[in-house]
Amino acid sequence: MDQKNRETKREWKIDGSMIVLLCALVLVVGVFTCLNKNYFSYTNLINVFVAASLVGLVAIGETYLIIAGLNDLSPGSVAAFSGVLAALLTSVWGFNFGISLVITILVAAIAGLFNAWMIANIKLQPFIATLVTQAIFRGIAYIICDGKPIAVTNETFINLGKARIGGSEGIPVTVLLLIIAFIIFGFILSRTRFGRSIYAIGGNINAARLAGLKPNKIIYSSYLIISSLCAIGGTILAARMNSGQPAACINLEFDAITAVILGGVSFNGGIGNMFGTFLGVILIQAFNTGLTMVQVPTFWQYVARGLLLLAALTIDYVRKTNREKKLLADSMKNL
Repeated sequence: MDQKNRETKREWKIDGSMIVLLCALVLVVGVFTCLNKNYFSYTNLINVFVAASLVGLVAIGETYLIIAGLNDLSPGSVAAFSGVLAALLTSVWGFNFGISLVITILVAAIAGLFNAWMIANIKLQPFIATLVTQAIFRGIAYIICDGKPIAVTNETFINLGKARIGGSEGIPVTVLLLIIAFIIFGFILSRTRFGRSIYAIGGNINAARLAGLKPNKIIYSSYLIISSLCAIGGTILAARMNSGQPAACINLEFDAITAVILGGVSFNGGIGNMFGTFLGVILIQAFNTGLTMVQVPTFWQYVARGLLLLAALTIDYVRKTNREKKLLADSMKNL
């Protein structure tokens, strides 16, 4: 009975944090609608979801990593590299789009394997290891295209960024892919042994190892997931821009991590869920789009995004403090 009560309380707490996120989203939409009446329109809301597709895919991977007590600073570089590589394969070297996408994902997976190897095998901190990969893949992106954007001429590739279900006013395929990805990876995280293992190593990696789990295997799998999602996201962005650009996706990981922390995932690991990340992604993209629509200068947008991340980290700290107080209070009751 006590276990059932604890589970009920935990679910209520999760629902409470989601309500706070929804209220914040309503507030953001309301404020920017007052400042620009075109903000709250079907066309703009669809544009918000389309713009969120890249950040959302990366945020899914970051959710897995941060819950596991890890992080990744290389998604922007890997996504830019993937867009350039996919453009080269299809438009310069003449490969079929499907084959090009598979090759792009496989090559991007090398970034994930390299990150996991540095962290799991030579014990570098995730921050340092992924910073190395960030620099390497950004540099390779510039090298393979000689520093120049590669125009996309393959029709199938271009249609990926423009296709809609239900006609010209229908739902973009990129939005549908994002929603499907959230559902699939959310199910894996919450309902499978692999997902439970991620929570376990994020809570206490040594205890997880003693319980028979293999942390290194989970680390490798998690980094492969995020690098593959970066490849898909980078390819989608190249399709939307009609070119693979080595300078694309600057600070992509910044927005993704902000969205994940806003969504209730603890930076200390072991806590969070995919629905919260989804709300965090929509919230940060609605915020970014609003700043653009009310013509806030670019340099002030960077300041605003930094303050948003600070707010997310502050909220995470408050949550952590409250959890520790509750655990201490519960332990005192049991004495």
